[in-house]
Order: sequence, then structure tokens, then C-alpha cells
Amino acid sequence: MLTEFENKVAGFIKASNLFESADKILLAVSGGADSAALLHTMCALKAEGILGADLICAHINHQLRGAEAEADEDFVVAQAHKLNLPITTSEVDVRGFAREKKLSIETSARKLRIKSLVDIAKANSCDWIATGHQKDDNAETVLQRLVRGTGFRGLGGIWPQRVFETGTIFVRPLICVTRAEIVEYLNKRKLKWRLDKTNEYFTYRRNFIRHRLIPELQRQCSGSLVEQLSTLSHLAQGFYRLVCSSAEKVWPESAECSNDSLKLDLKIFLTQPEPVKVELVRRGLAAVGSGERYLTHGHYERILQLAATNISDRKVTLPDGFVVWREYGNLIFTRLETLKPSEHIGKDVKLEMPGKTEFGNYLIESTFLEARKCDVKKFKAKKDESVEWFDLDKLKLPLIVHFRKAGDRFRPLALAGEKRIGKFLTAEKVPQEIRRKLLIIADSEKIIWLWPIRMSEQAKISGGTRKILQLQINEVKKA
Repeated sequence: MLTEFENKVAGFIKASNLFESADKILLAVSGGADSAALLHTMCALKAEGILGADLICAHINHQLRGAEAEADEDFVVAQAHKLNLPITTSEVDVRGFAREKKLSIETSARKLRIKSLVDIAKANSCDWIATGHQKDDNAETVLQRLVRGTGFRGLGGIWPQRVFETGTIFVRPLICVTRAEIVEYLNKRKLKWRLDKTNEYFTYRRNFIRHRLIPELQRQCSGSLVEQLSTLSHLAQGFYRLVCSSAEKVWPESAECSNDSLKLDLKIFLTQPEPVKVELVRRGLAAVGSGERYLTHGHYERILQLAATNISDRKVTLPDGFVVWREYGNLIFTRLETLKPSEHIGKDVKLEMPGKTEFGNYLIESTFLEARKCDVKKFKAKKDESVEWFDLDKLKLPLIVHFRKAGDRFRPLALAGEKRIGKFLTAEKVPQEIRRKLLIIADSEKIIWLWPIRMSEQAKISGGTRKILQLQINEVKKA
């Protein structure tokens, strides 16, 4: 027979459809009170036939607390064996990862824990992972985001269910109960759990919020602060669902992905309500790989201001090297490192002719052709931007390649006079993502090709051309 606590969790699981269609559920068990309650409650629901899925236990040892961490692992393994559950344990080097990635211990532990749980779930052909997050955790999360700066989405706190990019579903069946209810449940059933002394250290912001901020705020509240924050997050989640529904309708026609960047059409974007704009921005950042952990309300505000300002080439720089800028009626999302050309900036490199030349992330191949043996019409009909033909007799060898420099000028094909490259690119509305990887091919007197945009009028082939220089430029992905 289920206890009152277990019935409450069962009711929440059913009302929220948390494990609908699940055939296997991985239980993330640290050994603390929350995960101990999760372990025993899920086993009780399984025994009563309320859960049909098979249960698997997982424990991640962060190797941060020496012998205590080893004792936690032994405790969880013993509990799993007692309940006849299969268990997988994993050790992660949190300190080493933190040093390598220059992250905090708290963030590193979270990243490695999630990755390990997903790996264990995949190894067991399991798409569902249950964690022991509860109402107090949710309250702490909401306050932590308020301190950092957040919007309505952040106010949603910890969701009962979250689908990761891998397809793995993280579920929080205890998000309907408080920490006090959990401890009471464990005591009534005479169940044991492990204590983690680091939960008392105020060096971690969450611990400060838990032990100092919440108690102080609670003294000034007439009701339960945890319950009030839980209600707030539930309302925010409902509002966010409505926003997502609206964003989903305009996303396909407003967003265009290409390689490592994403383009949002401002004509569509600017007609949306502000909450929908924020969600479209969030999706744009997610599409280029930006995480949300270090993004604040201020970052989103600056991006919205950028979108509303009718000036191209302005930028908003974001954490972890991401950038957003406005360009020709679009918002462009990308990562700064994708805009860096190479170590050859400012250098001229002589082309092998004929032959192959490496220049940064590019491979340039030159070939000599006899004009009388070439079908010019067929070439023009089938060629792409990576290949061009030049009249060899019009060139003053040797040829060099370099990135665009201030003051560069050339005479574009089909235009009468010489143009500054900057003005030509503006007139042609060439996007920044292309501008930043432009190559200049020049002979000893003039620029003959602004790759991949246009060749020079002064080097074009004609009816009197005897020898043709074929240049092919391809971007090469290096390991």
C-alpha cells in the first residue's frame, strides 16, 4: 500500500504524463535525501503497477570528496542491490575538466554529470532519466536566475520534463514535493540517506541562496516562499508554452540556417510581440550552439535594441564567443571564431602555377588550358563560385593571394571603372559572413579576382584568348 507521499508523486506523474510510453527509466541516485526518496518512491510505484517501465539505477562519482564520495557510491550500490535493481556507476574528473575548460567546479560537475547519465542511458537503450529535483530546488533556481537577470522563460524554473538534443528526456517526478516532505517520508519509512557536507559551503551561490537568502525572505513572507515561487514558475511555464506556440508558427518562414550561422528576417521578426521576439532570439542562439547558462536579460535587451535600430553592421557580443549583428534586413547569429580568416591575415602568398597552394583554410589549384580546346559556353553554364577562367596573356605574373586590405581597389567584371572593394561590397549587399572570408587574387599590377564574388574586367577571356588560367578555390576543413 502506497504512503501519502508516494500517492502524491503518483498523482503528479499521472496528471503531467511524465513517463508516457516509457519502457525503461534510469534513476539518477547520488545517495542524498532527494535521490533516496526518488529511488524508493519509484520502486514502490513499480511494485503497485502504477509504473510499467523497468527501472535502472545510475550513480556518478564526482571524485570531489575523497573517501566520502567512495562511501556514497558504496551506499547507492548496496541500496540498488537490496531493491534488485541493475546499477551502473561512473567516475568523472570534475577538477581536471574545470581547469581545462576554465569553468567553476559547480558548472563542471553539472556538465559531466549530465553527459555521464546520458551515456549510461544510451548504453541501456533508455530514453528516460529521472532526477530527484524538488520544490525547494526549483525555488532556489528561480531566485538564482533573478539574481543573475532573467526573463519569463527563466522564471519557469525547473520543468517537470525536459527533452535534450540527444532525444533523452529528463524527468523530475519529485518537483511536486518539498524538501521537508521528503525528509518526513524517509523518516517515516525508516530509510537511510547520505549527507554531503559541501551542501553547507557558502562558496557556492546556490548554498547561499538555500541557507541565507531563502530563510531571510521567508521571515518576511506571510505564506510559504517555496510554494509561492513554485506557483510563479508554474504560471511562467504556462505563459512560455503559449509563446512557443506563436514562435513555432513564424520560425520556418523567418529563420534560415547555413553552416555555422543563422539568419532571422527582420520584416517578420519586428511584427511579433516582445515575448515572441525573445523566444526567436533564443532559438537563433541555440541553433548556432550558444548555451543559455550565462545569458542574461540584459543580453536579450541589447539584441532587441539592435533589431529595432535600422543601422547595419552593429554587433552584440555574447558569452562564449557568440555574436549577433544586423545586416540588410536580417539578424545574423554566429560564433566569433567562425569569422576569423586565418593566421595569414596581412600576408601575401605566391601561387604555384600550375599547381596547388595552401592558404589558411583554403586550397587554391591553378591549371593552364588551351583556349581552342575549351568550350566557354559550357563552362559558363556549369561553373560554380569556386572556379574561374582568366586570359593568361592579360596577367603580369606571378600571382599572389591575400585577405582583403584597407584601400583595395579593382575593376569588377561588366563595370566601366575601378571601385573601392568596400563600396563595391556595400553596393552588392554582400553579407558579413562572406566578407570576412574574401580572398584577393592579384598579379603584379592589379586584382584579378575577388573570390567568391567577382573577377576583374581586366582579366576576362575573350574571342582572342589563346591561353586560359583556371583557378579553383575550395575551403578545406582542417582537423
